[in-house]
Amino acid sequence: MTKSHRHHIVLAAALIATLIAYWPGLYGSFLFDDYPNIVDNHGLQPKEASIASLVSAALSSPSSEFKRPLASLSFAVNYLWTGLDPFWMKLTNLLVHLLNGLLVYVVSRSLIRALPPKAPGSATETSTGLLAALIAAGWMLLPINLTAVLYVVQRMESLANLFVLLGLALYIRSRQHIRSRKDNHLPVGPLAYLSAGSAIALPTAVGLLAKETAIMLPLYACLTEWVVFGFRRSGDTRTTDWGVVALFLILLVIPGVAGLSILLPGLLRPETWAIRDFTLATRLLSEARIVLGYIRWSLLPTPSALSFYHDDFVVSSGLFSPQSTIFSITVLAAILTLAVIGRRRYPLAALGMLFFLGSHLLTGTIIPLELIYEHRNYYGSFGLLLAVVPALFTTEIQLGGHFLLLAKRVLFIGLLGLWALFTALTARAWGSPLSLAEELAARAPDSPRAQYELGRTYIVLSGYDPTSPFIDEAYGPLEKAAAMPRSSILPQQALIFLHARIHRPIKDAWWDSLTHKLKDRVPGIQDESSMGALVKCARDKLCDLSKQRMMDAFMAALSHPNPSPRLLSMYSDYAWNVLEDRELGLRLMNETTRLDPREPAYWITLTRMQIALGDKPAALKGIAHLEQLNIAGSLSSSIEELVRASEHIEDSP
Repeated sequence: MTKSHRHHIVLAAALIATLIAYWPGLYGSFLFDDYPNIVDNHGLQPKEASIASLVSAALSSPSSEFKRPLASLSFAVNYLWTGLDPFWMKLTNLLVHLLNGLLVYVVSRSLIRALPPKAPGSATETSTGLLAALIAAGWMLLPINLTAVLYVVQRMESLANLFVLLGLALYIRSRQHIRSRKDNHLPVGPLAYLSAGSAIALPTAVGLLAKETAIMLPLYACLTEWVVFGFRRSGDTRTTDWGVVALFLILLVIPGVAGLSILLPGLLRPETWAIRDFTLATRLLSEARIVLGYIRWSLLPTPSALSFYHDDFVVSSGLFSPQSTIFSITVLAAILTLAVIGRRRYPLAALGMLFFLGSHLLTGTIIPLELIYEHRNYYGSFGLLLAVVPALFTTEIQLGGHFLLLAKRVLFIGLLGLWALFTALTARAWGSPLSLAEELAARAPDSPRAQYELGRTYIVLSGYDPTSPFIDEAYGPLEKAAAMPRSSILPQQALIFLHARIHRPIKDAWWDSLTHKLKDRVPGIQDESSMGALVKCARDKLCDLSKQRMMDAFMAALSHPNPSPRLLSMYSDYAWNVLEDRELGLRLMNETTRLDPREPAYWITLTRMQIALGDKPAALKGIAHLEQLNIAGSLSSSIEELVRASEHIEDSP
């Protein structure tokens, strides 16, 4: 093997190793948010590949107001080819991950090449490719990135970051072109800066169609410019390149200030945080511990850390509660300070840590998202390896001689082996629903979600056969989850649902606990989904549920200020189809459309109700509103159906 081809062989071996490690996990099933986003989202399952059906599928995501159309469209294409077979969707995710691994290699190599010749982390032409290949190999095999691959819905994350990495690679190339021309005293026209700006703006715009995290590309490019290129005209002068400065004013500073001015007023309102068990202040305190923990989870993973479910995390209530809060804040501040101070002497390590910290500015600060998700480190983990791998696998002898160099390389190879083994073992657990549920419940014994998912898996495997041994297995984890004070009503709903389906008496304690939780706190997304599952079961006449108990549960859930449109629509569904109270159902659906006038599904339901009641003027108004929402014909079939139905309404004399 010649030195000039070592990096190609290492990169190819890393791609093959990643494919082998992940392959057993492709045979697993859907999980958690896969169901509302893909399995139960019929809008994502087009019957044909028409423009209207594909547009409708692209705009069907319930996970974000921005709909994430590119990711949704990719799921729809999977469905058209292979149906709801999770194997092919997971395989598509894996291919995206491998492509991202190649882009990590390209970006790493470009960054190392762009460093000054004597800077730590810089390398000869031969070793540049090897270092980049090792960074890519480590990143592809990191266990913390597994959920971005095998958790189907998180294609949103990996697909968005594909365009982030592509944009960063294009920007570095454009910037090197500008610097090269100025180093050689050649003119640089506006088109060169336009090209550099397009390298950021266009991938950001496309990436945003997959997930909002693509908005971070201008920041990553700016950090790269600051650390590697220094906003300078050329490599041998400190003269500021004002064209580059103007570029980031337009692409980063102005949009950032505008975005904050729009978001902050809403984020400062207490009701924004009502559905969470943390406030803005306690979220910021908690995220300091979480972000620091991500570093350890990425580089030295353990099963208890990478447990997928993290709803057992105890929120920080103050700087010293727990004491790890102030410690975490101090360490993160020290990392940031060292990165800023050491950016000239250790540019690659500094840039890597700035990438990591920057990647959490969106999801780990002021936006009221759930606190912890492993896939949020998909880009940040690249930053960590950019800082760590060159330090462990330097290609030139430095202080300490051959022994230290050998020790560092052995350490890196050991870490790489650990990451590959951990990823392979975890992927194997993901290979079947039962092995995954049992593994995650064992990793997180105090997680209500993990215990609920284990119980739910037993129920699914039972096929609702009262004689199945899985029925008895389900009670333990579900009862355990239901007893946890911070759990949602998912376990109570599962127990009620199970007994209704197998025709066993439903315990009053389950109903009482469910209603108490809905009354005690603002219902979250899982609580709403639980109520929706009970409504559907009753509506489809699969569950004989107490109407009084269901009404009590809805009254408890709606007792809080500003109920969500989704919850109101579920209550409307129950009132109309189960209670057969047409007046209540119509009134609730009218309120739902008032609160969320941009959601077509609510208007379709309301218009159907009006047609059933013979109210033609109101139905025509609903159809007219749907026409305004009919982007690229995505609602045409539903509108045509409603028009035909309304034509059968007799006009009032």
